[in-house]
Amino acid sequence: MPREAVRRISLGLLARREHSRRELEQKLLARGFAVSEISAELDALERERLLSETRFATQFVGSRARRGDGPVKIRAELMQRGVSDELIEQELQQVEEDWLREAERVREKKFGRAIPETYEERARQARFLQSRGYTLEQIRKVLRGDIEDG
Repeated sequence: MPREAVRRISLGLLARREHSRRELEQKLLARGFAVSEISAELDALERERLLSETRFATQFVGSRARRGDGPVKIRAELMQRGVSDELIEQELQQVEEDWLREAERVREKKFGRAIPETYEERARQARFLQSRGYTLEQIRKVLRGDIEDG
């Protein structure tokens, strides 16, 4: 019976959104299921392709990129969710977004089109972009207006 409950709850969670294996494990452990029951059922869900790290990572990267998060932040969040480094790199490279243009769009949305002229304003905008997960090189280029050579 407990394994059936693990499956039912797992499928309910997966019906709402994709999850990484680690996320499901943590949610099921919090509900008091045994590690062996969880592991066996998650293995079965992966064999049935109902649980997929690749599908999770693809949707996660796309969702976060569309909302304006940069590659550094997305990588850190995926690592927290137990996604492998190889899969993270693969998914970040496949993103349709041009990270440099996306950083420029995020900056313009917050601060307007004008490139900052004072050191203080450049530093403020750089901190904002860094908090959104863009690399220092991307930030430098955006704040200089050098996105064509991107």
